[in-house]
Amino acid sequence: PICLDTNDPDEIVRAVEMIAPVFGGINLEDIAAPHCFEIERRLTESLNIPVFHDDQHGTAVVVLAALRNSLRVVDKKMGDLKVIISGVGAAGVAITKILSAAGVENVIGIDRKGAIHTGREDLDVSKEWFAENTNPEQRKGAVHEVMPGADVFIGVSGPGVISRDDIRVMERDPIVFAMANPSPEIDPVEAAEVATIVATGRSDYPNQINNVLCFPGIFRGALDAGATRITENMKLAAAEAIAACVADNELSAGFIVPSVFNTDVALKVAAGVANAARADKVTR
Repeated sequence: PICLDTNDPDEIVRAVEMIAPVFGGINLEDIAAPHCFEIERRLTESLNIPVFHDDQHGTAVVVLAALRNSLRVVDKKMGDLKVIISGVGAAGVAITKILSAAGVENVIGIDRKGAIHTGREDLDVSKEWFAENTNPEQRKGAVHEVMPGADVFIGVSGPGVISRDDIRVMERDPIVFAMANPSPEIDPVEAAEVATIVATGRSDYPNQINNVLCFPGIFRGALDAGATRITENMKLAAAEAIAACVADNELSAGFIVPSVFNTDVALKVAAGVANAARADKVTR
């Protein structure tokens, strides 16, 4: 770990560029939106080694893995989902992008001021992208106003965002990923009273969505393949590998992602990611 005593994107980019020759890959950590998007983009363009922002893409990969297995439980398809995402920062944007790549067509993002849509005038660059690429019906209002008919709620925001009443108006077999730490968007015990599947970011509840399931394997695979960058297909491969670590006879509403102590996960993720890197021809 190398800590940089600066919040300036130019200084962060230059510092990483200067130390990069002694590393095989760069894992960015704890950089908030919107600077994280700029820093990752600039480093990806300037370096010939993989650059990966774990708070964005690690979280997104594991969310996709959990969602894949959740859909096996409730018998739904990606293309039919309506997904509400509370929190449109680094993780929220990355989750939206990977869900879109996986076939989800209807995502509505919510921030403190309500739904993100093209008519809002208070959006930064990343939220402008979000408005242009999500919310096909241009829904407006607070989270409670857009929850009716949703199949999936994904929270990467803060505590107390939704209630049991919000889950009750979702589609059949609601899926709730309340991932804010330490206090989720809804108490998991309360959510489980009305939702079919509940996941959190915490280790003391079932279905922990933890990005540690992703980044060791994704870097191992990238290094094994001699990858020069992390592609969208490599992230999708990582999600598929994580999901596949839950066997058919293990899969249930209370077990949709493997344990963080499952030593097979990193190896299987690495193999899938390496194959995807070679297929994408981003290897040396």
